[in-house]
Amino acid sequence: MAFVPQARQGADKVAVIADVADFRAAARRRVPHFLFEYIDGGSYQQVSLARNVEDLASVALDQRVLKDVSAIDPSVTLFGQRLALPLVLAPVGLAGLNARRGEVQAARAANTAGVPLCLSTVSACSIEEVATGSGRPPWFQLYMLRDRGFVAAMLDRAKAANCPALVFTVDLPVPGARYRDRRSGLTGAPGLSGQLRRLGQALAKPAWCWDVGLLGRPLTLGNVAGVLGSSAPLGDFLGWLANNFDPAATWADLEWVRSRWPGPLIVKGILHPDDARAAVSAGADGIVVSNHGGRQLDGAISAVKALPSIVDAVGGTTRILADGGVRSGLDILRYRSLGADAVLAGRPWVWALGAAGERGVAQLISMFEGELRAAMALTGATRLEQLR
Repeated sequence: MAFVPQARQGADKVAVIADVADFRAAARRRVPHFLFEYIDGGSYQQVSLARNVEDLASVALDQRVLKDVSAIDPSVTLFGQRLALPLVLAPVGLAGLNARRGEVQAARAANTAGVPLCLSTVSACSIEEVATGSGRPPWFQLYMLRDRGFVAAMLDRAKAANCPALVFTVDLPVPGARYRDRRSGLTGAPGLSGQLRRLGQALAKPAWCWDVGLLGRPLTLGNVAGVLGSSAPLGDFLGWLANNFDPAATWADLEWVRSRWPGPLIVKGILHPDDARAAVSAGADGIVVSNHGGRQLDGAISAVKALPSIVDAVGGTTRILADGGVRSGLDILRYRSLGADAVLAGRPWVWALGAAGERGVAQLISMFEGELRAAMALTGATRLEQLR
């Protein structure tokens, strides 16, 4: 059943979900301002955030006609897994606060659709909760933090939960400046004043307060709660994390992670061919071409512009994924046509989650699949391999 949210704009109106922008608008109406701004925003002036979307949309495709496209197969095998389509729900911090135990709901929708969800280190729900609650362990995303004991413990927890892949994010030695988070009060408003400011924004969204704020407790970062205690406020978790990013991390640390992780290791945050080669040399099984969704170095090249040179550099020696700006199944086809094996999409699934929980995420994935199938047919391709 399609999600049909109720929107109030003067008189009662029904807003039908037709694309990702509709999910975004519905989420904005439902979740607290500081949470929406965190998910929606980029760093500094958000130049790279805009480039991701605009550069991807500008990729022209070859329309072909009079080809038999009656039997289309958008599936792909990736790191030993058969995916129904070349899509991974990208790791997004705080995503689970957009709905009650949100990452569990999203993982259930992803599992049913036959695509993976990659759980963030700073998810609301822990690895164990998502694995148990969704019936299947997620991929897991890890940062290199100063506290190597914490990093080692997270690797052990991911192994114990049988996570099928580890996504190691390397483009965050220090956090980029995110002005929208300071303006919203998520950051830059410490102590009681910050808590009261966020509480006021939450109370302005009564449906979220009931579903998430009351019934969805504990409102913590599940994987980090053991460090600070489950009763610590959100600002303490975020402060601990920001202070623990490690600007001294090098390729030797990637080799250390490789030595402790037996499964597929995917390095996320690559934009330069030399870094792609270095990641492969350090033992990566795959890379994600990404500028962190425009949330780190503002002004950096978009993922889609960086992709071709990286495919030239390491294509055929490793699996290449791309992340940034995906807003439709047509965008999945664009990335795939330029040499990506699969794509990661972050903001769209979180908007869908905030709008309608598991049902919204399921509808989003179905929407992407339908758009991808139509785009394949109109470009004369019945299998993803033909898009190259």
